[in-house]
Order: sequence, then C-alpha cells, then structure tokens
Amino acid sequence: MSSSEAKSSTGLTKIVAVILDLDGTLLDSETATKDIFKEFLAKYGKQLDKARESKKQLGMTLQVSAIAIVKDYDLPLTPDQFIHEIMPMYLAKWMNVKALPGADRLIKHLYENGVPFALASNSLTEYINEKISRQTGWKECFSTIVGSDQVKAGKPSPDIFIEAARRMGVDATKCLVIEDSGVGVKAAKAAQMKVVAIPSQSEAEYCLLADSVLHSLLEFQPELWGLPPFHDWISNALPIQPIDFSILYINGFVTEVSYEGKSALPCQVSGLYIGWIKCGMHRILKVLVHIGHYSCSTDRTTRICILDDNSDEVSDQQMHIVLVGYIRGLKNSETPSMDVVNFEEYKSIASSLLDQPKFIHVVGP
Repeated sequence: MSSSEAKSSTGLTKIVAVILDLDGTLLDSETATKDIFKEFLAKYGKQLDKARESKKQLGMTLQVSAIAIVKDYDLPLTPDQFIHEIMPMYLAKWMNVKALPGADRLIKHLYENGVPFALASNSLTEYINEKISRQTGWKECFSTIVGSDQVKAGKPSPDIFIEAARRMGVDATKCLVIEDSGVGVKAAKAAQMKVVAIPSQSEAEYCLLADSVLHSLLEFQPELWGLPPFHDWISNALPIQPIDFSILYINGFVTEVSYEGKSALPCQVSGLYIGWIKCGMHRILKVLVHIGHYSCSTDRTTRICILDDNSDEVSDQQMHIVLVGYIRGLKNSETPSMDVVNFEEYKSIASSLLDQPKFIHVVGP
C-alpha cells in the first residue's frame, strides 16, 4: 500500500461506483501513437518543440488541443482542418494500442463483483468505441460510456463525471474516479468525487489535488475504498499479462533500450517484478527486475538480479526480458536512488514462484 493511499482511506464515504478515464489510465495510447504528431508537423515543414509539448497538460479535448496546436505551430490550417487531416493517422495506429498493466484485471474485477463502473473520456464517443473495440470484452463490461461530445463541456469541467454518475443512478459523492491527468483530476474534484491519480509523463505536479497518487494500477487496493478486494495473488506475487522489453547489460550495468530517445515501456511499469531473461540465442534464465522512476519522468532506473547459479557467465550483450509477476510497487514517494531494493530477501521467493505454472512463459523473439 502506498502511504498516500493509506492516508486517503481514513474516514472515507463508502464508494459505490467507479469512473475510469481511458487514455493513459487504461490504455497506453501514447506509446502506440508517439510519432504521429512529429510526422504530421514534418509535412508542413515544422519541427516538434519538445519543451513546449512537455509543458502541456494531458487530457484536453480534441477541439481545445487542435486550437492550441494550430496557434503554437502557426499551421496554415483551421482547427477543424487539422483534426480532419490528423485523425486518420491516429485511427490507423489504435489497433496496436495495448492495455496498461492492471487495466484488464481491474475491469474484470469490478464487473465480476457487480460494481457499477463507467468509462468517461475527453475523446469523442466514436473514437472511444474504436479504441476499446480492440480490447477483448471491455465494451460489454462498462455500465455506461461518456465522451466529451455527449456533454456541454469536457474536462476540466465536471460535466462528464456528473453525467456518468447520473446514468449509473448513483450519488456523485459516492463515486471514485481513476485518472492520469491533472485536467481529469480537476474535473473529478469539481464533481465532488474521490480521485486516485496515476500520473502519466510529467503530470504528477498537476495531480496533487487527488485523494491518492499511485505509480500503477497494480498498486490499487479496492478495499481501501470500501470495494471488494482482489483475491488473485499467488503466494507473494501477482500474475500479470506479460510485459516485454529489451536491455543492454554492459559491465553489470543495465540500460533500457529506447527508440528515438523514448522508452518502449509505459511509465506505469514500476516496482519489483519477476520474469525471464533471454541471453543469446538459447539461454532463458530467471530474473528479478526492479524498475524505479519518479513523477513518470522519462528517466528511470532498471536493476536486474539473475537468479540462476550460472548468472556470472552472462556476457555483455543486449537481452530480452519478459515480466510475468508483480511483487510490490515503489516504496512511498521515494526517488529511484532512494528506493533501493534488497534483492537477497526476494531471491528464494522469486525463484520458487517462477517454477509455478502461472509464471512460466516462453520468451521471444
């Protein structure tokens, strides 16, 4: 349990319904579409201004975002023309969008326990439906879906959340919102709802209004909010949908392989994990992996502990890792350099867990 969530659980009104944001909360939309805006600007002889983009808040409506982009980059387009040209590029990429760690688990848990829960996004409804249609079983689970085109004003106005609560027939003050952006947190608080923030990218400073701030959905504990608890842990680990990435292992130091300076992992992947590492063509070894970062910045620390006895024989090389189990999140709100994990206390537990069927996985490529 994070200290922030423990604090927020004191004296809570009983939560009877949950409202979920979509992009950056349930779906890793940013990774799948990260190069589209850069490519679009290049068509008009413009270059991406990273400093300008880093200062923008996530979660704005499409129309508001389009107005700002056309103005900031002095594009020879109206906002509507910009939307008309760029949206087909996004539509083509949405088929590759993956669920964030813990998203499938949370949706299934709420549905199976009869907890009313809504999807409320600043995206247009047609775009919401397009995105979630790629995720097996999601659309049928939500009690209701509300897009920004269904209300008078999108976030940070509270309209979307208030409408979601109305459709579910519950008091707004008894709803819990899970969000990744400061815009969404402000909207939820304006609707007098409780909020758990899982900040994306540089949004942490904008999410301070939230009742709780977590690094990942995997850290979320429903029982702290009066909701049915999860019962899916096996011994000391939580089976997760496999998360794969590559590292460079040189002189004992780990560097995550990135693409054009961007991580292949969403920022919500943090904490202590168990998994498998592929060394060379044929060697598959057990591994403990600690991934730390603060405020979802692009800088993160990755430490590995190879559990097999012959780990000293691993030579300097690029290696592929698949994470299959989650042990714990980052401690409190410490920075990566302060959150030093003692691998020794977890090694025997991790090795034993990886012998169980739930955690066995074929590593590729």
